[in-house]
Amino acid sequence: MLYVTTAVCSPAFLIDGKMATESCDAVNMDPDMELLSDEELERWEAESFKEQGNAFYVKKDYAEAFNYYTKAIDMCPKNASYYGNRAATLMMLCRYRDALEDCQQAVRLDNTFIKGHLREGKCHLLLGNAMAASRCFQRVLELESDNSQAQQELKNAESILEYERMAEIGFEKRDFRMVVFCMDRALDSASACHKFKILKAECLALLGRYPEAQSVASDILRMDSTNADALYVRGLCLYYEDCIDKAVQFFVQALRMAPDHDKARLACRNAKALKAKKEEGNKAFKEGNYEAAYELYSEALTIDPNNIKTNAKLYCNRATVGSKLKKLEQAIEDCTKAIKLDETYIKAYLRRAQCYMDTEQYEEAVRDYEKVYQTEKTKEHKQLLKNAQLELKKSKRKDYYKILGVDKKATEEEIKKAYRKRALLHHPDRHSGASAEVQKEEEKKFKEVGEAFSVLSDPKKKSRYDTGQDLEDDGMNMGGEHMASGPGNFFFQFG
Repeated sequence: MLYVTTAVCSPAFLIDGKMATESCDAVNMDPDMELLSDEELERWEAESFKEQGNAFYVKKDYAEAFNYYTKAIDMCPKNASYYGNRAATLMMLCRYRDALEDCQQAVRLDNTFIKGHLREGKCHLLLGNAMAASRCFQRVLELESDNSQAQQELKNAESILEYERMAEIGFEKRDFRMVVFCMDRALDSASACHKFKILKAECLALLGRYPEAQSVASDILRMDSTNADALYVRGLCLYYEDCIDKAVQFFVQALRMAPDHDKARLACRNAKALKAKKEEGNKAFKEGNYEAAYELYSEALTIDPNNIKTNAKLYCNRATVGSKLKKLEQAIEDCTKAIKLDETYIKAYLRRAQCYMDTEQYEEAVRDYEKVYQTEKTKEHKQLLKNAQLELKKSKRKDYYKILGVDKKATEEEIKKAYRKRALLHHPDRHSGASAEVQKEEEKKFKEVGEAFSVLSDPKKKSRYDTGQDLEDDGMNMGGEHMASGPGNFFFQFG
């Protein structure tokens, strides 16, 4: 037989039908009245531990509350309310999986324990298992049909199931923005669900929102460093940012944690294939094997359409090769594709602008160089823009080289020879028997030939013309002064 000391406690709040206390005063009980059996003593001690746990719970000292509820369970492991109280404490500590185990044990001990079913449902809901949560809340309503908390939580569970369904459809349609929206709404009620967070992070990565995706994955890894899904998402972000070697490390680590992780295996295979093919293309280009490089870059572009950043570089690389192969229109198209994938890709703008210059599309070249200079105000970019603007200005004048049919690097002798040929071709005497309309057109061309020769045969005028200066500034006569209507003095200047 044992004599015990009991406690008189000031009530603070009710938890699972028992009065929690903030302070207790020990008093000695009359030995004749407090003679207890061992079993009764254990129950009494367990109840005492629970009361102390309640007191710490009120003070929000959940760690100590957990310790005392655990002592109560150790003393009396068949009491459902002790597991219920410890579950409530674990939930406050955000240890929802541990709390779920306690809730499940509580309702196994007492299937009519309403608070146990409610807490179990809430844990399932927070962890994203809406189906299991629904069953718990429906059980509560069977026991107490007007339980407002169960009614509301059941609606929350139904909403999560609907958002999951919408997200699945969105992912199949590659509508990743819709998936992110659905997961955000689901996470309002299922804030501890790693599955929802991972799906959101994966879609953020697929949308190119890498910092947001990495933040979500990193939060999960801080809580669980072996989470294969989070490791996969971290790798995916690095892969899409063209950090392929680091990405592969994360994919390998994810596969080490979960050997059957299909997405990580596919991403790892794509990353390695993409890197290898790109490097083959680079090697061929450096060796001057442009045809092979073009084919290798084309093959690399088929590996993973989702890798926006790497594919933008591949399009730009192929454009560079295309320009070497004189496939200028294809090169322009590839640059445009690269820019569509990455609007900040300066190298693609520069490559396209050069292709525009080479195809004499000066207005387009000026537009691209302006974009580049607005982004990076360097001396080099300023000069490129100035050159394009000059060529644009020159292109709006008569092209004297084109009129004579010579290259811009033609020698003085080549210019004279071309002048003779074109002057004979368009001389009015040669077309005296033609219609008035034809005579008028040929006379116009004859004068243009004379005008072109008068500029290109004069070193000073030619220099001003080539540099885009206005020839009229010095009062130079552009009227074809060397030309005369009669054939007798046609070639006088060649002596």
